Amino acid sequence: MSDKCQQPGCTGTYAADGYCDECGHKAPAATSVGPPAGGPSVGLPAGTPSVTGVSPITGMSVTGAGLSGVSTGTGASTRSRTAGRGGLGANLVVIPPVPPRDPATAVLADPQVPESHRFCGNCGKPVGRGRDGKPGRVSGFCPEDGTPYSFRPRLQPGDLVDQRYEILGALAHGGLGWIYLARDRNVSTSGADRWVVLKGLINTGDADAMAAAVAERRFLVEVDHPNIVKIHDFAQHHDPQTGEVVGYIVMEYVGGRSLKDLALAHTGPDGRRAPLPLAQVLAYGIEALPALGYLHDKGLLFCDFKPDNVIHAEEQLKLIDLGAVRRIDDYASPLWGTPGYQAPELAERGASIASDLYTVGRMLAVLSFDFTGFSTRYANGLPEPREVELLAREESYYRLLRRATHADPDQRFASAGQLQEQALGVLREVLSVADGVPRPVPSTVFTPERQAFGTGAGEPFDGPTVAAALPLPLVDPTDPAAGFLATVGGPDPAAVATFLRAASVRTPEVSLRLIRALVDAADPAAARVELAALALPAGDWRRDWSAGLIELTCGEYAQARAAFDAVYDALPGEPVARLALAAACELAGDRDAAFLRYLRVWRVDRGVVSAAFGLARTLLAAGDRDAAVAILDEVPDSSSQHLAAQVAAVRARLSIGPDVVDEADLVDASARLERLRVDEQRRASLAIEMFQCALAWLDSGTSIAAPTAATRVLGHPLSQREIRFGMERAYRLLARLEPDPRARYALVDQANAVRPRTLL
Repeated sequence: MSDKCQQPGCTGTYAADGYCDECGHKAPAATSVGPPAGGPSVGLPAGTPSVTGVSPITGMSVTGAGLSGVSTGTGASTRSRTAGRGGLGANLVVIPPVPPRDPATAVLADPQVPESHRFCGNCGKPVGRGRDGKPGRVSGFCPEDGTPYSFRPRLQPGDLVDQRYEILGALAHGGLGWIYLARDRNVSTSGADRWVVLKGLINTGDADAMAAAVAERRFLVEVDHPNIVKIHDFAQHHDPQTGEVVGYIVMEYVGGRSLKDLALAHTGPDGRRAPLPLAQVLAYGIEALPALGYLHDKGLLFCDFKPDNVIHAEEQLKLIDLGAVRRIDDYASPLWGTPGYQAPELAERGASIASDLYTVGRMLAVLSFDFTGFSTRYANGLPEPREVELLAREESYYRLLRRATHADPDQRFASAGQLQEQALGVLREVLSVADGVPRPVPSTVFTPERQAFGTGAGEPFDGPTVAAALPLPLVDPTDPAAGFLATVGGPDPAAVATFLRAASVRTPEVSLRLIRALVDAADPAAARVELAALALPAGDWRRDWSAGLIELTCGEYAQARAAFDAVYDALPGEPVARLALAAACELAGDRDAAFLRYLRVWRVDRGVVSAAFGLARTLLAAGDRDAAVAILDEVPDSSSQHLAAQVAAVRARLSIGPDVVDEADLVDASARLERLRVDEQRRASLAIEMFQCALAWLDSGTSIAAPTAATRVLGHPLSQREIRFGMERAYRLLARLEPDPRARYALVDQANAVRPRTLL
């Protein structure tokens, strides 16, 4: 059957995921839709320059592997698909939908808790373990403190809870006991039964305490977010064996698969279990974070975020377990968490927004690489990048995890929205490096680049130049002086500094703007004084940003690198942070580190041309002229620096020396210069550089037997005599254009000096 959509009037076709790229309808079962739903491995497009493969400096792979099975949504048809369906992570990643599961098939036929998962609910010690080849007891008393335990389901198929919820069976065992599937006999949806899930709330024989607990948890019914399971009700049931009153949360049934199950089922090309692709993991985190942010805005904490508690159902994620949710100001209720995911400060400081975000970082880590020992050896930390190839390759991702799981809660991300924003930036970087397609987006914390630096168009490449070119942090709109600062500007930074010092109000934003004005005015000493007096919250990256600018201006490049490294830690998804660090690394002499950061910035955003020039410089320094020229050719025609990039490409062909430059380099440089639309003076100057390089190459002993039209430099055959004639003409042209008489005479002398001997 054709891949053409079968819907009447639709002109679309069925894509690899089985859905029409125009109307969004699913293909009929018999329709062939190409590759399996897992999708092809994402690699580099044909013709991608070698720079995107292996660093010529370090030999490190920079292509960003590990996206197999996930469409990155770069083509036109993919963008159409993601607009309405299947796109997670801000529609940047298309993940095959997880089909709904028949509730009846989810019930466990023989519900049992493995002995290795049996622990006392009071002291946490192992219970119910076997000895001497004999199985452990399913119920009994803890040998440490005598607390009774039972790992048998309290409810059996057919039991009726609250005279309403008919139990079909157990689904799973969690921290508060068994979780059950039930049918709500009082409600039907479109003539069908409404399936619900019952999860134990509390286990106590005190009926009054039970009622108080239920009343206290009623706030969960008001939680209403598309990515959070809906709480319908609370129910109570008398255990027929003990007579205890047991409380249950009644919530909607979500029939997808947990991220834990998806991770366990994922395999690599060799058929062995492998971590989920990084792009997919980031997309999951980005999709779940708004739900956490919603809870935080309502004064609630989730507390037990982990892969088990996140369901991928159809084309949506849902947090499914609200049993541990608590109010932010609740310091009395018992805390619930899972070893390996829960924040280390819970016992001393209690739960907080920071501890919730910690669990997100831990989940991302567990899903994205083989995190052996995450609940033991690395219970409160991460492996070093040298131990995990993914973390070594994806520096921004490692920094994202490191900040999200920082030992100090005050150093973590301040909100779910902030973590989501930085995760999005990291995702854009990962995808763009993998497929070579830029994914620029305006920064939410920086202005655009003020000007390009290091273009070779006359200005030097040094610390003050870089500091003057780097963007400004955006002004906090809640700052009392935000309106005033919108009116501040001018070409003279010293005058701006004087004006700001005389301002009637001095807020943090005014001080930051004053520091920048002093840096631009080449007064770093005064800027240091202002920075020392600036009061900012702990961990505010703008202090390090200002310090980095000051150190650049002073030529203290190692200190500037350290300051921008801290900014990168705080903003791992922000290209500007990587750009500033790359420049500081290059100025400090570490071209290896500069190359990797410049590359990542350029792959994400072709508008940041400073990264292209920096990347070309590091490649030329490493001897890879072809890769440097290929990068300069990527500067778009629409860029104001396109001409500068082409001039740099001409010089790149001539920059290594006569022992390396060959005939092909000279011919290519000549063709490039002839295409350039530059003024006569610039063209003549570049021509002289090219003729000098050609003469040096000829003097080195290389010769050609029979020059042809293809072996000409700016129209001159590649021979000593003809090249000298060409250089003479270029010098005389420069002399005619030179207004200074002395300089003009000097150029004429040079023309005479290079002119070959003739009979006339």
